[in-house]
Amino acid sequence: MSRIKRLAVLTSGGDAPGMNACIRAIQLTASACNIEVIGFMHGFNGLLEQEYLMLHEQHVNNIIQRGGTILKSARCPALEQAGGPAKAATVLQQLNIDALIIIGGDGSFRGAMAISQHYHGQLMGVPGTIDNDVDGTDNTIGFATAIDTALDAIDKIRDTADAFERMFLIELMGRHSGYLSLAAGIAAGAEQIICPEFGPLSPDNLKHLIIPMQHAQLLSAKASYLIVVAENSYPGGTTALADDLTKASGIECRACILGHIQRGGSPVGADRILATKLGAYAVEQLLQGASLMMAGEINGQAGLYPLKKTGDRTKAIDPFLVRWQQQIGSF
Repeated sequence: MSRIKRLAVLTSGGDAPGMNACIRAIQLTASACNIEVIGFMHGFNGLLEQEYLMLHEQHVNNIIQRGGTILKSARCPALEQAGGPAKAATVLQQLNIDALIIIGGDGSFRGAMAISQHYHGQLMGVPGTIDNDVDGTDNTIGFATAIDTALDAIDKIRDTADAFERMFLIELMGRHSGYLSLAAGIAAGAEQIICPEFGPLSPDNLKHLIIPMQHAQLLSAKASYLIVVAENSYPGGTTALADDLTKASGIECRACILGHIQRGGSPVGADRILATKLGAYAVEQLLQGASLMMAGEINGQAGLYPLKKTGDRTKAIDPFLVRWQQQIGSF
């Protein structure tokens, strides 16, 4: 059993619905074990600048339903500078922090690994990102809500597309992953889905997109046609892709970029439950002596995964849905 008297938590990188639910679970679980909890503000920036607050029950009351994060979040270039990780470790030691929980994505976990070279306490990650691109867990906190948010927007775009009999390209977030685009595209009944896992796309190989579009327009009498696109899938972005498709096919295509709307909103039940489960599990595993691990969920079971392996990109989108979507999207 680890003897933890003071625990710290921070949220880093892009915000995700459910982060507040996770903070709540961490505070409540730690308090039940007589552990003090402090929250660093603005990600690793708050750690480096010693900007924090003691977290008590009143701070986490009625936050499980709130989007965003009460601790705020930010990127932290200073942590990547020479001496940044060592300074962070010094602050943790000066504040008598026995363990630090980082809620974020693989970039945040790389920051934790850098700090571990200088810090003698325990470090634990909890996956919080709408992209669902972290190895070691089936789903990340925020992914389920982002699907519903994107789906609501896509359904509304479908209404307009039907009314004007137009083709729309809808760009979703995901950085280098197609998890969100595939899930939202399948749920929305999109005619085509474009994501990095389907292979590179360039102005020279648009034919496999154009043929189904022309087929739908000429033979299927479709009133609308939607293509869901993961960001960074095409040189110049989705607007450039819409322009190139319009020129190459003679069919007017409109681009709609959903942007940061996908990160906001009240978390759905699945994210609240996952965040609560992983936050509580992270504290319990720290008490068992775990360190440099991420608390994730595989096949419904909470488990630990090495923090340094969370960004290895071994996690693959559902191969059955990929095969099915490519099959029906080719007609």
